[in-house]
Order: sequence, then C-alpha cells, then structure tokens
Amino acid sequence: MTNTVSAPSKRYWGKTVISFLVVLFAMPLGHALMILMEHFLQPQAMHVAAFVMGAVGLGIVISGVFVKGDTRQTLLGLAGGMLFWTGWVEFLLMYYADRYGVQPEIVNGEIVTQPEYLIMPATFGFWMLIMTVYIFSVKTGCYFITWIQKRIFGKRKDEYVTRPLTRHTSITTFMELNMMMWACYLLLMFCYDPNFLGDHHPVTLIIGAGCLVGAVFMFIKELKIASWGANIRMAIATVIVFWTPVEIMGRINLFNEIWIAPLEHVTEMVSILAVFLVLAAYLIFKSVRKKRTDA
Repeated sequence: MTNTVSAPSKRYWGKTVISFLVVLFAMPLGHALMILMEHFLQPQAMHVAAFVMGAVGLGIVISGVFVKGDTRQTLLGLAGGMLFWTGWVEFLLMYYADRYGVQPEIVNGEIVTQPEYLIMPATFGFWMLIMTVYIFSVKTGCYFITWIQKRIFGKRKDEYVTRPLTRHTSITTFMELNMMMWACYLLLMFCYDPNFLGDHHPVTLIIGAGCLVGAVFMFIKELKIASWGANIRMAIATVIVFWTPVEIMGRINLFNEIWIAPLEHVTEMVSILAVFLVLAAYLIFKSVRKKRTDA
C-alpha cells in the first residue's frame, strides 16, 4: 500500500518531520473529536453527525480520484480516511454497542475499555477477507504485504501475483490508513483481553516495544523518501505503528492520555490543533505551489 520514491544518498529531514507530525497530531485530535461529540451532542444527534462525517470522509477520498497531484491526492486520502474511520467505523460500533447494551470493561471501578472496542475483535474475519485479496491478488508497494507474498510464493511471487489494482493515490492512502488502524486495534484488543494475554502481560509489553523499535526503523526509511506524497504515506504507516506502544503505555498508566479528556486539557489540545493546522496549511501550500510550477 505504501509506494515510495527514494534517494538513497540523501535524507529529507524537513519533509519527514513535517509529514510525521501532521499524521501524529491527527491521532489525538481524532480521539478528542469523538469525546467532544459525545459530550456536547445528544445521542441521536451524535450518531447522525457521525454518519454524515463518515459520508463526507468517503466523498473527500473519492474526490481525490479526480484531483491531479500526488501530494494533494495523498492529503485528501488522509483527511477523508480519518473522517471515514471515526464516523463509519468507531461511531457505528459505538451505536450498536449502545443499542444492544454492551457493557464496558471495568477494572477497579474504572472503565478501561469502551464497549465499541470490545466488539471490534468480531470484525477480524472481515479484516482477513480483505487481507486475503491483497496478499493473493494484488501486486503492491506495501513492504509488509510484499514480505508476506515472498514468504508464501518465494521466487514464483511475480508468477502468482502479476498485476496491481488500478492505482488512485487517494484510495491507496485511504486503504492504507484504515487497514493499518484496523489491524493495530485488533492487535491491541487481543493483547488487552485477559482471556488471551492481558494489558500487563510480558508478551503485550514485548509487542509494544517491538512496534516502537519498528517505528524507528520505518522513520529512518522515511527519511530517504524525496517526494512529499510518498513521504506522507510512509508517515501514516510509521505513526500508526508508533501509536501502538503509545496506546499500551496509556493503558498501563505510564502517562496521562490528555486526548481522552480534552476538556480537562484545553491548552494542550488547542496547542496540538494549532500546530497541526499550521503544518497542514504548509503541506497544502507546497502542493498548490508545485501544481502551479508544473503547469
């Protein structure tokens, strides 16, 4: 899913740091948006707003198919994908969890897992369905899927997986974002489940440490990517892997997750939002400027 253009002898620190921070700051802002909607909207209005949010996100992604420019298409795929995930995945799970009375997980009188995340592992089969298509039917630039294909097919990989899907950058970005978020949530829910491991289990901690180390290597790889669009797409993968240990550390109370209580941390969240908007505006400016230069 991640298609990269690399220049092996040069490191693009500016592009990489900006791309990484834009995607990184989008994560807590997405969490905070959900909390604020729950706080300020009545349940019926909230679910309607969430459904509209998901539809708008899908519309943004589809509009990217008809937009020229790799960076612009990537940004539309990222923005639309975040809205889609929040509106049509997380909020829909929340709606049906509330509707059918799914109870949160409570430990020592404190809610540690909301109901919508408790039912998310039931979607594992759907995730595997899509991954099966990617692994056996799609020639892709995603390093993870390519690695699996090499393990399965060996030297005959190009014989069995011969062609890519029709490539639209916004759709590629959208799918990468949602598939990786989905995969990491499934992984976390498996780790947190005391029937399997538990949030303080050594394997859970090892998985978190492994993802942190992996994110560092992915960031180093990202430093070599020259184009803005490909750099942002690599940043999406890097941040999602990096966010996995962040979630685990927050779960075991190693730090305070300010984005789950944004009204108690207004200054911090406004600062994150301001930096995010400045960096996003810079990316949009660079994209528009490049389009004018190319024209």
